[in-house]
Amino acid sequence: MVAQEELIQKALEARKLAYTPYSHHKVGAALLTKDGKIFTGCNVENAGYTPSNCAERTAVFKAVSEGYREFTAIAIVGGFDGKPLPICAPCGVCRQVLREFCDPDTFQVILGTDNLNEKKVFKLGELLPLGFGPENLKGEK
Repeated sequence: MVAQEELIQKALEARKLAYTPYSHHKVGAALLTKDGKIFTGCNVENAGYTPSNCAERTAVFKAVSEGYREFTAIAIVGGFDGKPLPICAPCGVCRQVLREFCDPDTFQVILGTDNLNEKKVFKLGELLPLGFGPENLKGEK
């Protein structure tokens, strides 16, 4: 089992690769598959703003493009260079993308900082209550 601190460390490493010439707010994410593989992502900004992509979605899309669809946790870290990193929560769009592939009752969202012992852990359902998922389109809910 991968430790939460290891996921946070991978997210911190991914954050270093963020392309943020406009906001300067760098975010890294590390997504854990059910079988223990880790996919990382960073945010990538664009001058047109809307084509930008968050770190969490980058990690999910990388994993899905490699054939992975079952995930157990994601660690997220973000903030400005040269300052202590605060807790950084995923945006609403990222919460919805995670909901597509993750069980809201068991999937862990680990919000870390540059201090590996400082973190907050939530279930996805706590961050996206009454979320809309694939089962809603099958008439299961």
